[in-house]
Amino acid sequence: MCGFAGWIDWQRDLNHERATVEAMTATMHPRGPDGSGVWLSRNAALGHRRLAIIDLAGGAQPMQAKVDGPGGGRVCLVFSGEIYNFRELRERLRGLGHEFTTASDTEVLLRSYLQWGADCVHRISGMFAFAVWDERTRELVLARDPLGIKPLYYAMRGSAVLFGSEPKALLANPLCPAEVDTEGLAELFGLWPFKTPGHALYRGIRELRPGRVLVVSEGGVRETRYWSLESRPHTDDPNVTAKTVRELLTDAVSRQLVADVPLCGLLSGGLDSSLVVALAARSLGRQALRTFSVDFVGSEEDFRASDSRPSRDLPYAREVAQQVGTEHREFLIESANLLEAQEKALRARDLPTMGDIDASLYLLFREVSGQVKVALSGESADESFGGYPWFAEEHARPSDMFPWHRRRHRFGDWLGRETREQLRLDEYVRQRYDEALGEVPHLPGESGPDRRMREVFHLNLSRFLPALLDRKDRMSMAVGLEIRVPYCDHRLVEYLWNVPWAMKSRDGVGKALLRNVASDLVPDIARNRPKSAYPSAQSARYDDLVRQRVREIAADRESPLRPMLDPAAIEHTLASAGSRPEGQVRLTSMLAILVSIDSWLREYRVRLC
Repeated sequence: MCGFAGWIDWQRDLNHERATVEAMTATMHPRGPDGSGVWLSRNAALGHRRLAIIDLAGGAQPMQAKVDGPGGGRVCLVFSGEIYNFRELRERLRGLGHEFTTASDTEVLLRSYLQWGADCVHRISGMFAFAVWDERTRELVLARDPLGIKPLYYAMRGSAVLFGSEPKALLANPLCPAEVDTEGLAELFGLWPFKTPGHALYRGIRELRPGRVLVVSEGGVRETRYWSLESRPHTDDPNVTAKTVRELLTDAVSRQLVADVPLCGLLSGGLDSSLVVALAARSLGRQALRTFSVDFVGSEEDFRASDSRPSRDLPYAREVAQQVGTEHREFLIESANLLEAQEKALRARDLPTMGDIDASLYLLFREVSGQVKVALSGESADESFGGYPWFAEEHARPSDMFPWHRRRHRFGDWLGRETREQLRLDEYVRQRYDEALGEVPHLPGESGPDRRMREVFHLNLSRFLPALLDRKDRMSMAVGLEIRVPYCDHRLVEYLWNVPWAMKSRDGVGKALLRNVASDLVPDIARNRPKSAYPSAQSARYDDLVRQRVREIAADRESPLRPMLDPAAIEHTLASAGSRPEGQVRLTSMLAILVSIDSWLREYRVRLC
């Protein structure tokens, strides 16, 4: 895993900027507590913090190679992530004459770049973000994995290019102040916690989009898309489809078990995580797999069933762990600790949090990281197999908006008139939605429900999933824990993209295809369990704390958020909140995000411009 930071400047001698580069790199310490390094040259400075997972003794970064002969020079790499096919690549590169001094995937990535240049991304299977400074061409090469599992931010500042694994690495450089303009606020209040691909909220900072390579030279910038979903008719019958999915997922899980440190599985007792755990346990054989689950203290008494969360996780997780044979542990969270943990989650994100679900995930990962360094998780199953409730809703009654917006409270309802007029949120969200639809690769002649369902899947993969991957990356890396996501294997996602909705959800049964794949691996209690969302705090005490904090913000003339709010509208919402569990949980979640926005504006001293 790891975190990195860097600075390229065509006019400044960066040999004299060690203190600033070290400060940028130091912000990545939580991502890489096991080691650090900085490399300086006249026009390039790269810093790295390492979380040692493979080849603990080798693999230190920045890693460089000197290319001799005409047009030679140094090539320096910093990298975050894991290359799952590094062993196969190493053997191929050896056959091409490359010699290796470590057993790390980092050196394989560096040698791949030396052999194939930026086109090496076509040969890599894994989760990654990397930066290469190539003295031979005086170019900076930035690249990110197909699904965007690993983050990468950059900013152009005159003659300088700043980049890093998180915004904090860039913000540590005086060239990059924390500023947010009108478009950033529209993103925040119109779409958050989801966002437009490439947008980082901060003015001038961009996030490299998944499946892209960015090459920066003194003469300009060029961005290339090396991976995208391609639509074609699906000709496999249901049995062949299930067999293919099983093979792809089994291979993905097996590849992602490679580590020189202890690992575990995150087990909710739902279909997705249970199948990953079952496949991992089978692959490990006699080596027992550890599993972890999370819930809240008092949840048995406080739990209120809802459409999105009809059941608690722990009973299901216990049953799966017992039948699969894992060493299972449960972590219980005190709801009263969530607001404090949200402050830690804020510093992990450098942006507003997703409220209690960020905080509880942070607390879970902090507990897990004390025992293992790698965990397997189930992200992307719902996006690829159609597991969320809105898939069925959109098939039955298509909407003309992001499907998940049907189920959300809107921040715009709590903004003051002047702010609403300035941001024009409905227009902004509509524009972003239309842009998203414009990216969908339809089949020729595709129409009706088939066309809409392809749109829904693309919206989920390109807009919804990134928010979950961001959350999982920030909360885990804040405590030095690596999360691997087998369902995000790009080969599996490519195959599932063209499997029709009728095959994924047969006879009204959600994720019927995945349930079929899991038939002999996952206990029926989990295989047939309805979709249940990640646990949210269902505590009257937590609800009261959040509402109290929102009222304090609305009354605080020193609050940077208050001038944008309509206190009367907020009080009306609080006073008229219904007692239906689903609505209460969603309202508290959105109010907690509002609290986080205020904390973010204060702590990061964000300048609105």
